[in-house]
Amino acid sequence: MELSSEQRAIRDTVREVADEEIRPVARECDREQTFPEDAWDTLAEIDVTGLTVPEAYGGLDVDRQTYAVVNEAVAHGSLAVATALSVHCLATSCVATFGDEQLRETWLPDMVAGRPVGAFALSEPEAGSNPRQMQTVARREGDEYVIDGEKAWITNGQRSGVVIVFAKTDPDDPDSVTQFLVPKDSDGLTVGSKEEKLGLRASDTTTLILDGVRVPDRYRLTEEGRGLAAALSILTGGRVGIAAQAVGLSQAALDETVDYVTEREQFDGPIGDIQSVRHTIAEMETTVRAGRELTHAAARAMDRDEDARASASVAKYFATEGAVDVTQQAVQLHGGYGYTTEFDVERFYRDAKVTTIYEGTSQIQKNVIARSLLS
Repeated sequence: MELSSEQRAIRDTVREVADEEIRPVARECDREQTFPEDAWDTLAEIDVTGLTVPEAYGGLDVDRQTYAVVNEAVAHGSLAVATALSVHCLATSCVATFGDEQLRETWLPDMVAGRPVGAFALSEPEAGSNPRQMQTVARREGDEYVIDGEKAWITNGQRSGVVIVFAKTDPDDPDSVTQFLVPKDSDGLTVGSKEEKLGLRASDTTTLILDGVRVPDRYRLTEEGRGLAAALSILTGGRVGIAAQAVGLSQAALDETVDYVTEREQFDGPIGDIQSVRHTIAEMETTVRAGRELTHAAARAMDRDEDARASASVAKYFATEGAVDVTQQAVQLHGGYGYTTEFDVERFYRDAKVTTIYEGTSQIQKNVIARSLLS
């Protein structure tokens, strides 16, 4: 994996913030189910909250490989923070790519500064992997749209100040999905309670209820019926980001485990001298390296403007399933200690599972990969 000097500098800066400001509070934030807002503000100070925003609006406008490097570095500190960042970047990408000049000038500079935080509202209680089944509807009334519906599994659901909402403009037409920018303080928009989750507990995940929410026509980001295609194009890059986060989480678990087996003594020596332990460490390292290479291959394909849908799905599928395997082995090698909250590996293990679910389950990734070969 070749990185430029600029990419290495960005990686090192973000990794320093992750290790010094995010990781030290990650365990407490997980336990208390609170988000480390101070760490978010630090990420904003180094412009990380503007990764996908053009320089004209104050953003970094990084290439996809740099985006992957940053996501991995943040996830090494906390997957919950990395997830919040990637969803914020999905929102800024939508505004930057599909918004008109007035919308970009109004929203992007502040989003680059970290506030408002962005959210991405595609999934619904009855429409997850198949968004064409969504029930949220946007009815045209004069120069406004009136939006009604319920969105589910919304990362940054409470923290966000702006939401990218997907709705049908014709309730009977699955091809009428359209994308809208909805300010969080809009009348009729209600935030549900936080979900009680297995992992990723520092990240707020909620429902959003839209009851007669009115937005002006200029807040429609895509032509009517073009919202789903727009979402899928943005999610290709998002999947590269999730793959990178899974690699960062895996690397953190591996680092913790190498330290532990080097120090932990049994049978008159460190357990790292036991062949079966050494083999497990080798397997973990192989999985981490392979996930990183696949992720960067997909990122470079996007940077070359190639069709990277299959490459992104390969990376996400391998890296996220690999994160589950690596964190499980980390818990196992820690023995009974790995099952306690005294060590971070139990949190890594709980956090890892969600990477195989959000932004397209592993089954959806396999469908994308197979379609690229067989259709």
